Amino acid sequence: MFFGMILLAFDFLQSVRETDGVIERNAYGKGSKTEKFEVAIEGEPEKLSLEVDVAEQQYTAEEIRRLFDRVIPKLEGLILGENESLDRIEHNMRLLTRIPDEPIEVSWELDRYDVMNVRGELQPDYLKEEGTLVKLSAVLTYCENKEEQALYQCTVNVFPGTMDEKGKIQIEEELQKKEEGSRTNRRFQLPNQILNREAVYYRKMDTRGLALVIMAMLIGVLLYALEIQNREKEKEKRKNQMLLDYPEIVNKMSLFLGAGMTVKRAWRKVVEDYGRQKDLWGERYAYEEMNRTCHEMDSGVTESESYENFGRRCDIQVYVKFGALLSQNLRKGTKGMTQLLKLEAIQAFEERKARAKRLGEEAGTKLLLPMFLMLAVVLVIVIVPAFLSVQI
Repeated sequence: MFFGMILLAFDFLQSVRETDGVIERNAYGKGSKTEKFEVAIEGEPEKLSLEVDVAEQQYTAEEIRRLFDRVIPKLEGLILGENESLDRIEHNMRLLTRIPDEPIEVSWELDRYDVMNVRGELQPDYLKEEGTLVKLSAVLTYCENKEEQALYQCTVNVFPGTMDEKGKIQIEEELQKKEEGSRTNRRFQLPNQILNREAVYYRKMDTRGLALVIMAMLIGVLLYALEIQNREKEKEKRKNQMLLDYPEIVNKMSLFLGAGMTVKRAWRKVVEDYGRQKDLWGERYAYEEMNRTCHEMDSGVTESESYENFGRRCDIQVYVKFGALLSQNLRKGTKGMTQLLKLEAIQAFEERKARAKRLGEEAGTKLLLPMFLMLAVVLVIVIVPAFLSVQI
């Protein structure tokens, strides 16, 4: 506050001090200003209060020519308004009467006032589809010296533009008048011409129907995607179930072959055991494929080919290997086959244990998110009451 008072006092002293008689004019285009003085005249006992109007700085003749040279190229962009170029005028132009931020006034003359007025507004009744050429002449005058002038000329091509809001209202009013004049008729005939221009009518599409069509298409796409996803899930479920049953199937085949049964008889024995316990186990994909293989052999397909077909239908590497093993040993003889199946059963059980371990690890990972959510709930239960008690 102290320093502020010092500054105010300094400004006051400055205002009452004797001046050097020099006044700074405002820059070009900034307008004039009024200065107040107290003048002490020799022989007069008191000072006289005076006001002096000081005009802005004016351009020299050379500066005025440079001013016109700078403004004229900018004029085309200023008068276009919403139009793209002078070659195609579809909207009202902005025929300015003064250049913004410049001491320049503009007066316009046109050779076709029936197409456009001096404000740049188009006259729709006289516009043609092929376009109408209009010559514009602008006289630019320096505000501080009316004798300093420059001429700007251009030719524009005017076309009927898109209907604006005002034109839309005029059309609605004209149609309403036509409708009121024909209310005694059973039908209302829309006019072929509106605002002296040809008109063609189209019924507006119901957007609700379009929305329903889009929704139906979207639902169809989503249902198709859901069907693909369900198929993939079913395929994955089938694969996991068959891998789970593989060690048991190989072990049973090994036991039956070790008891002296043939491959075909051992195969049928496994299928018969499944049939008796199907109500308890439910449907198992691997055993169903084995049952289908029995039907193939009953229908005349060779035993070797049936086992190979079994492996291909299962479409899992271990079953393809199992089917090929049975088929090859039928051709070469069953010697050593029991030992091979025992080794295969041991390996299958090891892979089953490894798979179970991996699934357990994945289950533990999936439980991390619920555990973090439970931790957050516990923290809220513990911290919020403590925080509220501290506030109280």
